Amino acid sequence: MSTPSSLDGLLDRANAYLAPELVAQVVAAYEFGALAHAGQTRKAGGAYIWHPVAVAEILAEIQLDHESLIAAILHDVIEDTPYTKQDIIDRFGQSVAEIIDGVTKLGKIAFDTPQEAQAESFRKMMLAMSRDIRVILIKLADRLHNMRTLGVMRPEKQRRIAHETLDIYAPIAARLGINAIRIELEDLGFKALYPKRYATLEFAVKKARGNRNEIIEQIGDAIQTRINQEGFKSNVVGREKHLYSLYKKMKKKRLSFEEVLDIFAFRVIVENADDCYRMLGLVHSLYKPLPGKIKDYIAIPKPNGYQSLHTLLFGPYGVHIEVQIRSEMMHEVSEHGIAAHWQYKQSDADTQLSAVNVRAQEWVRNLLEIQQSAGNSLDFLENVKIDLFPDVIYVFTPQGEIVTLPKNATAVDFAYAVHTNLGHACVGCRIDRQLMPLRSLLESGQTVEIIKSKETQPNPTWLNFVTTAKARSQIRHFLKNQHSQSASDLGQRLLIKAMRIHNMSYSGLSEELIERLVKELKLKDWNQLLEEIGLGERMAGLVAKQIHDALLGKEDHIPNTLDPSGQTQPLAISGTEGLVVNYAQCCHPIPGDDIIGFISSGKGLVIHRQECKNVKHYQSHPEKWLDVDWDPHGEQLFAVEIQIETKNQRGALALIASEIANTKTDIERVRSEDKDETYSQMNFVVSVRNRDHLDDLLRYLRRIPIIDKAHRVENLDH
Repeated sequence: MSTPSSLDGLLDRANAYLAPELVAQVVAAYEFGALAHAGQTRKAGGAYIWHPVAVAEILAEIQLDHESLIAAILHDVIEDTPYTKQDIIDRFGQSVAEIIDGVTKLGKIAFDTPQEAQAESFRKMMLAMSRDIRVILIKLADRLHNMRTLGVMRPEKQRRIAHETLDIYAPIAARLGINAIRIELEDLGFKALYPKRYATLEFAVKKARGNRNEIIEQIGDAIQTRINQEGFKSNVVGREKHLYSLYKKMKKKRLSFEEVLDIFAFRVIVENADDCYRMLGLVHSLYKPLPGKIKDYIAIPKPNGYQSLHTLLFGPYGVHIEVQIRSEMMHEVSEHGIAAHWQYKQSDADTQLSAVNVRAQEWVRNLLEIQQSAGNSLDFLENVKIDLFPDVIYVFTPQGEIVTLPKNATAVDFAYAVHTNLGHACVGCRIDRQLMPLRSLLESGQTVEIIKSKETQPNPTWLNFVTTAKARSQIRHFLKNQHSQSASDLGQRLLIKAMRIHNMSYSGLSEELIERLVKELKLKDWNQLLEEIGLGERMAGLVAKQIHDALLGKEDHIPNTLDPSGQTQPLAISGTEGLVVNYAQCCHPIPGDDIIGFISSGKGLVIHRQECKNVKHYQSHPEKWLDVDWDPHGEQLFAVEIQIETKNQRGALALIASEIANTKTDIERVRSEDKDETYSQMNFVVSVRNRDHLDDLLRYLRRIPIIDKAHRVENLDH
């Protein structure tokens, strides 16, 4: 088959770095793809095959290997033609077929919503990427060519695709350090999403470019002349921010166009890392640096492997000059990121390229952990969006290892970044040797030490302040599993109690009867039934009745487990039942109070004080009430609200909080307001073991001179 001129661009680029026999395989892939897509056309016009060829040409520009080019040419064959994955394996091998399969959307599976289908396709692609990073490189090139030809789509589809590009694909390109593709994706996405803003900004840049070019040329010549005097080999290039970067900066910092263009930017490329630092000293001798504006990304690279020295200088004409100094290899990595791995033999730049590859693989492993704990594909997609952070900080472990985290990360984020188990077990932290709360925001340069305990577990309130996708997904995963186990345990206890009313023993249930009930109720397994009972979605009494009816007329001799008194025992509550036993916020029951339980759908068992006024609201559902009592051996802490009236004086709140702490009682939250000119009213929610502990605390507080009254907050029906 002859190769038309449209293929020449790809072959010219491929011949520049691939052996002839490998280029021949690329041509064979083109011939196979052209045959497979015969008769198909693009909305932009022309035969369909020229889209995958254009995708392959984008990858050839960054010198990806021949398998990547073949997979790019064939990336739509499995999805859009009768050919199968096995056909690809037979003709081009397993590796190419796996890459194509990873890029292929899940078009043959039915989903409830387009968003779910998109999220599941994205999840599949990310998992394939974990096996071969080339999957995402092909997808990025595919998206780039689609963005270049986006104008033929309907306006609403253009906006949807542009939004997805700016939200997901451009940040992924940034995360993998492929700036050449990222910049074009951002500008094309910006143009499609906000065409008027793009046109206005483009016109303003062109208008301002004439005057700026003269200044840039003068400053560039001054820097180059000084470099030549010192005998350095280097290349100085004035660079211009791309439009989307300008737009983001104007929007984020609320700057005018003139204020953004106030900074003149230059890139100085030298031979090696040592020359980078020498060059930094040289430009500082030419123009004075702004204090605190020097960034060393060579010693501490960005998460995507980017390395460079950045400095901001006072230049001539009252302008600021931003200078980036990097080696040739650093420049290749900054432009092509992980893709630079395929451009060189390992012997050429082993250390730097392998470091970039390691960082990319670390990110992919992190994605795998996130997907394993994500509830569904939509959760996974949201978590990945969170993880594609633009701003980072660098903190240290006590051993001096660097941990990269997003801006506004907390000590809990740090713990999960080090290891999932450390996150689950953390109870406190030391930041620069000072004890600090777990929700403390971290800053670059700090040393963080996590205090852990085997007895602790993730707290649901952590979800209110963690910022990393890994921490959020692992906490949710743990709580979901704990919630499920707690619900199952409570459901079993409730069913045992309900069965006793019918004179039956739970332990006497036969496997045959359990299987029969699971089938009749259309459940996955017996544990699902127990969970639903524990969560209040099924009534234990009704299930016990079904079991009783199923056993009627049978010779199953199930022993009588009623008390000698003929009454069932109350369900014992110890406070260790997990998330499916909740203590009502209206009356704050604690051990020693007379209590009653209410089965609430989705929440499980809610414990109220018997005299709580809200109990009346539920009396129309007697079947949902449960007789409960406190376990005499329980040693848990329970929240209770107390109210204190105190004389108005400076520092009263701090004094009372300190006095409460002196009794070794924890304060969960506090609210304070002036009652009148003389007195203030303070409400504390504190943790106590039982009523005796509470009574001791109140007696202690009443002896403090500035306290006039101290009592428990009641929400009772008197």
